[in-house]
Amino acid sequence: MFEDIIGWIILAVIIIIVIYLILRTIGIYNRFYTLKNSSEATLGQIRVAMKKRLDMIDQLLGAVKSYAKFEQDTFTKVTAMRAAVATAGPGDLDKVEEQSRSIFGRLLAVAENYPDLKTSQTVTELMGSVKSLEEEIGRQRYTYNNISQQFNTMMDTIPSNFVGSIAHLKKLEYLQFEDAIATPPKIEF
Repeated sequence: MFEDIIGWIILAVIIIIVIYLILRTIGIYNRFYTLKNSSEATLGQIRVAMKKRLDMIDQLLGAVKSYAKFEQDTFTKVTAMRAAVATAGPGDLDKVEEQSRSIFGRLLAVAENYPDLKTSQTVTELMGSVKSLEEEIGRQRYTYNNISQQFNTMMDTIPSNFVGSIAHLKKLEYLQFEDAIATPPKIEF
């Protein structure tokens, strides 16, 4: 009788341990996918902000064009970048970021050469909007990289790395805008 009770206790402990391990595995799996979905949502927000920035650069090009003959290929590049942002991954976003900052820097140089342009209300408002988008992109990039760090840490640590391997998950790529590019340009007149 006593041996039967001990047998039942051992069986109950084993069942509790198995249930705990299953629940723990499900929790880790769900955490991976929560982080993965958060990273995708944040990347989507970065894409939207970058598209808005490119739209505003396009509007700035229109305003600057009335004061100066700006290169036609700049308009083409902005259009191509706008299309690329929609499907860009983290590495591609880095390239689009670099290109758009280059164009924006050239726009600022043109604006500096035309004093009347600096006082244009449209240009001033657009410059302010671009500056606010620069800050938004920076915040979203920071959020994305934090989410990626949490996900990647889980991929590197026990026991979550076993769950990640079983689920065939890969580490997330960080957004690594260059330091010179990560600093918003000075756009005050």
